Amino acid sequence: MPQPAHAAAILVFGDSLSAGYGLPTGKSWVDLLQQKLAKTPYRVVNASISGETTSGGLARIESALAKFKPEIVILELGANDGLRGEPVELTKKNLDAIVLACRKKRARVLLVGMRLPPNYGPEYAADFGAVFPKLAKRRGLGFVPFMLEGFAGNMGDFQADGMHPSEKAQGKVLANIWKGLAPMLK
Repeated sequence: MPQPAHAAAILVFGDSLSAGYGLPTGKSWVDLLQQKLAKTPYRVVNASISGETTSGGLARIESALAKFKPEIVILELGANDGLRGEPVELTKKNLDAIVLACRKKRARVLLVGMRLPPNYGPEYAADFGAVFPKLAKRRGLGFVPFMLEGFAGNMGDFQADGMHPSEKAQGKVLANIWKGLAPMLK
């Protein structure tokens, strides 16, 4: 059931994990969120792009905020920065700038944390993983510590690439996101 255009927008601003990469149309966690919110005063807008980095997100955030005028932004970026070995400081700086752009437009932010596989080295993986909780605390953001919490090590919940959750795991992703989002809904 489509929602009225005047419903408050929840903007999902992420990468392939939120864009529905490799999934049938209408089966991503974002689609499941829209279904869950069908009888509420919220509508979900997905501005996620596969392969997106925090640098790309920073370049796009102003236009997305102007176009969709969200009340809440679910910010799910950073995984591709980590996978490409971007400097952790750059990821942190970009995420902070995106958060501040959202705040400037009076949008509340739910920051979604990400972790890297151990093969990126313990120091880099630890520094990368620490960006998210530190930023959430410093800026007083809604926070989901890890969107793949509870099933990250179960390859049966992932597509053949081992990186993108399968269709059957999308409900688990939504459950993790919902823990952070539910308290933000009026």
